[in-house]
Amino acid sequence: MIHPLLITNARILTMDPANPRAEAILLRDGKIAAIGSRAEVEALKTTDTRVIDAGGNTVLPGLSENHLHLFSGSAELDHLHLSGIQGFDALKDAAQAYAARMPDEIVLFGQGADYTILGGGERVTRHHLDRIIPDRPFTIFAHDHHTAWANTKALELAGLLHGKELGPGNEVVMGEDGLANGELREMEAFGPIQFAAGFDRYRLGLATGGEPDPYPSGAEFEKDIAVMRRGLDYCARHGFTSLQCMDGNLYQLELLAEIEKRDGFLPLRVRIPFHLKNFMPLSMLEKASQMAEKYNSDFLSSGTVKMFYDGVLDSWTAIMVEPYANKPDSTGGDSLFTPDEMKAAAIEIDRRGLQVAVHAIGDGAVRAVLDGYEAAQKTNGTRDSRHRVEHIEVVHPADIHRFKDLDVIASMQPPHPPGAMGLPLEPTVSMIGRDRWPYAYAWRTLKDAGAHIPFASDWPVSPIDPMHGIQAAVTRQKWAETDPDQRFTLMEAIAAYTIEGAYAEFAEDRKGMLKPGYFADVTILDSDIEAVTPEDIHAIRPAGVICGGRVTFEH
Repeated sequence: MIHPLLITNARILTMDPANPRAEAILLRDGKIAAIGSRAEVEALKTTDTRVIDAGGNTVLPGLSENHLHLFSGSAELDHLHLSGIQGFDALKDAAQAYAARMPDEIVLFGQGADYTILGGGERVTRHHLDRIIPDRPFTIFAHDHHTAWANTKALELAGLLHGKELGPGNEVVMGEDGLANGELREMEAFGPIQFAAGFDRYRLGLATGGEPDPYPSGAEFEKDIAVMRRGLDYCARHGFTSLQCMDGNLYQLELLAEIEKRDGFLPLRVRIPFHLKNFMPLSMLEKASQMAEKYNSDFLSSGTVKMFYDGVLDSWTAIMVEPYANKPDSTGGDSLFTPDEMKAAAIEIDRRGLQVAVHAIGDGAVRAVLDGYEAAQKTNGTRDSRHRVEHIEVVHPADIHRFKDLDVIASMQPPHPPGAMGLPLEPTVSMIGRDRWPYAYAWRTLKDAGAHIPFASDWPVSPIDPMHGIQAAVTRQKWAETDPDQRFTLMEAIAAYTIEGAYAEFAEDRKGMLKPGYFADVTILDSDIEAVTPEDIHAIRPAGVICGGRVTFEH
C-alpha cells in the first residue's frame, strides 16, 4: 500500500498554464489528488498522510530524460571516467591507477575522453596508449561513443591490428606502417573489442539491435538485473521519473519486466525502442510491432523504432550538405542508410503506427531523415506520428521550417555544444565552419520556428544531471557576436524536461504537468531554482523524487 503524500511549504512550478504556481500538493493512489495553496491542500490530509516539508524550495513535475542509453550507461559506471582529463601525463596517471584497481578485467575501458585529450592538436594512437599500459588490453572511448582508441594488445585481442573490412560509415583507421593506428570509428570497428571483453551484450541494443546468444541465465542474468537496477537508481537519484531510451532490444524490456515482477513496481517509467539497423530487412519491423503490443503499460512501454543515419562531427562521419570547413574534400562518411532506404523504412514504420527516432547529426543527415518523414506522410496520409530527429547538431536553413510543417520533434541535448559545460571549442567549431555556426545546435531557432524540443543528456555521452542541461540551455554563449542567441529561458528549459518530454511520448494528457488526475510524478529540489544564478544551477540537487506516488529517492 502506498500512503498518501502531502508536499507543503513549496514553491511549486506546475508547468500547467491554467494554474502555474502552487504551495502544496496532495498525492493519493498514484495520482495527483489536489494542488493549490498551503491552507486548502493541508486541510485535505488524513491520518495516514505522510507530510514532506519542501523547505520553501522548488517542486517540479517529475523530470523526463528524453534520450539516453540506460543499459550500457549503467554498465559503464564501473569504467574509468575521463571527463576533464587533459594531457598525456594526466591520462597516464588516471589509467594506471585504474588498472591497479581492476586486475581481473579482460579489457580496461575508459569513457568520456575528449578528441583533444592529448592537447596540441595531437590525435590519440595505439602508440600513446602502449606507453601508458603496454601489457594489458586498454581502450578509451570518445565522449560521444562514436570513436574509440585502442592499444596494441586490445587490437590484437580483437583481431583488428591488421585492419578489417567494415560496413558503410565504419572504419579501422590504418597507419603508414600498414597496421591499425588505434583509432576505431563507429560501432562495427570497436565492437570486436567489446565482444572480446564480454561487454557486448550491454551494447547490443546499439550495436546490432539483436538479442544475446546464448540468452543469459543464472549468474549472468542476475548480473544484468543488478546492472539495470543500478542504472534505474542512478537515474532516480538525478531527479528523473521517466526515461526514453534510444537503444533497445527485447532483452532490455524483459530485464525491466522481471524487476517489476520481483519488486511489484518500477522506480521510473521507461520506454525502450526497437533498433532497426541497416543490415536488417524491413520485415524485422514485425518484431517492433510485437514489442509495442506486449509492452504498453504506464511504466514499461515500447512503440518507437530507433535508427542511425550518420556518425558524428569530430570523426568526419556526420553527413553534411556542404563539405567540412577543415576538410574541403569531404561531406562526411558513408550514410548508414541511403536516402531511398530511409524513405522506405519511414514509410513502413509509420504504416505500422509506430514512432520513428533517427540519429542525425549533420545537416545532410537531418535533411534525408525529414525527406523520409515527408515520404511517409505522402504515402500513408497525415497522422499524429510525432516522429523524431535526434541531436540535430547542424541544420540547413532551408530545412528549419520543415520540423513544424511535418510535426517532427527536434530532440536536442544542451550539454553537447562545444564550449558548453566544459567541452572544448576545437576541433568541432572549425569543422562546422563559421558560415554554419548560426545553424549549429540551433535550439532557439528551431523553437521559434514552431518545433517541439525535448531536452536530454544522451547519457552516458554526457553527464545525466538535468541541472547541467538546464544550466547549459540558459547560459549558452555565442561563438561569434553575429550568431543568433540560442539560449532558452529558465521556464523553457524546465518545460523541455517536463511538458515536452511527455509530448514526445504521447503522454501530455497524464504527465509533464502537476494537475489533479495526472500521475503522481514529482521532483523536489534542494533549492529555489528561480533564486539561483544561472551559472550555479548545476549545484542544485534533488532532495526527493516521487514516481507514481512512491518515494524513489530521498536525500
